[in-house]
Amino acid sequence: HEDVLAALAELFIARGPPAHIRSDNGSEFIATAVQKWLGQVGVKTLYIAPGSPWENGYNESFNGSLRDELLNGEIFYSLAEAKVLIEAWRRHYNTVRPHSSLGYRPPAPAAATPPLPASGSASLHLRPAMAAETTMH
Repeated sequence: HEDVLAALAELFIARGPPAHIRSDNGSEFIATAVQKWLGQVGVKTLYIAPGSPWENGYNESFNGSLRDELLNGEIFYSLAEAKVLIEAWRRHYNTVRPHSSLGYRPPAPAAATPPLPASGSASLHLRPAMAAETTMH
């Protein structure tokens, strides 16, 4: 559960802790260490009812999009490659890709997000369509 705690700590440092976290009953969020740490930083936990994914529709929709648009079509040869491709997809999803629930607008237009690192190596590993869209913004 150290990975979950490290990811949450990094997120809270960057964005501030939320009032609550809503999740399913997965082991990563019901773990005693995670519960204790969240309580210490003042974040409440809310859980959806078991077997009720519709109670967490936004996350379920995101997970389905990630699976359908990226994971099902890729073979990752290293953790580093997976991180680069998933981060590029996440940026595309949030800054370029239209969302029907938002009137076919992206949730965070590209102008509102910092650019990808200028190293250039990241775009070499992207699928061509994704690389073009990422570098155009």
